[in-house]
Amino acid sequence: MENKQEDKKLSRKGFLQLCGSVTAGAVIAGGTGSLLWKMFAKPDDVFYNTSQNTTQTKRSEFKSPYRKVSSFKTGDEIEAFEVMGDRLLVATPNNLSIYASDGSLLNNFAIGSDVRDIAVSQDEIFVLFPTRIEVYDADGGMLRDWEACSDNSDYCSLTVFGNHVFVTDASNKNICQYHTDGTLNRFINSPKGFVVPSYSFSITHIGETVYCSNPGRHLVESYSQDGEFLASFGEAGLAAGRFSGCCNPVHVTASPTGEILTSEKGVPRISCYSTNGEFRSILLDEKTLGGGHDAYEMRILDNEKILVAGKNGISTYQFDEQLAKASAQAPSSSACALCGIDCPLRVGVTI
Repeated sequence: MENKQEDKKLSRKGFLQLCGSVTAGAVIAGGTGSLLWKMFAKPDDVFYNTSQNTTQTKRSEFKSPYRKVSSFKTGDEIEAFEVMGDRLLVATPNNLSIYASDGSLLNNFAIGSDVRDIAVSQDEIFVLFPTRIEVYDADGGMLRDWEACSDNSDYCSLTVFGNHVFVTDASNKNICQYHTDGTLNRFINSPKGFVVPSYSFSITHIGETVYCSNPGRHLVESYSQDGEFLASFGEAGLAAGRFSGCCNPVHVTASPTGEILTSEKGVPRISCYSTNGEFRSILLDEKTLGGGHDAYEMRILDNEKILVAGKNGISTYQFDEQLAKASAQAPSSSACALCGIDCPLRVGVTI
């Protein structure tokens, strides 16, 4: 009975994601009690205004060129996941598991709960918690750890390259840059001001350029490794290529060709953009992903497979030529099927 009750509880992160979205959305809209109820009961209507027939029709006519080719369950709810070569790292409460790409369990070891993110650099596993960072080897041995630089920090996401560790702080609304030994280098603030109504403060890198979401402003921003602001892209809206709701995108990651992949909540979808902000296409829509209203975290495996984490499972998607043909002919097609970039994600399969 106790376990069943625990299953029904929202994690602190999940609760704040939901409540932050609702609160910010209500404030932005000049919210009333009826709006708050609608955000809980009918989030589609609030985030995408699907009561309009034209919007509903476009969504139903979209055909993704990607097919789900496999999936496996992780048992407990996934808190974070990452790719390490041809292996998958999955954090669940008090445990970090290492899987082969086919879902077979290779190893696992105990860690703390409430993991916010995982990053890998030179065979070291960086595990982010709300107020600390722990570093492990692949066998689960603790290499080092350090505490957050602020008493009221609430860390959300991290990315690691070279000797740099960049961590987003949802409470202080900035990026903390550390050396990989835990030494604090600097705080990075957005010239536009980071607006973080919920845990949607994602960060990644392409080469030596850092990309992060500024969700309350519907932006993706880029910074140099020295913390210099470089550029931003994004705008609020319902259409493909825009970010809807109070706080999107939730997740950002890199494609094999150095494009930016974003994942949204409300009506979930995964989209592709160039690094200068040019919208390429939607890759996976809500139907292909399996529905719901939460954003799906994604990674790239073997440069040709899209891994997507759901509540307690990971699915693998690959480009399919037959679906691509249907997608190209659909009234609301995915430009991915027609893209001229030589992208290994489009090698795919035909089933």
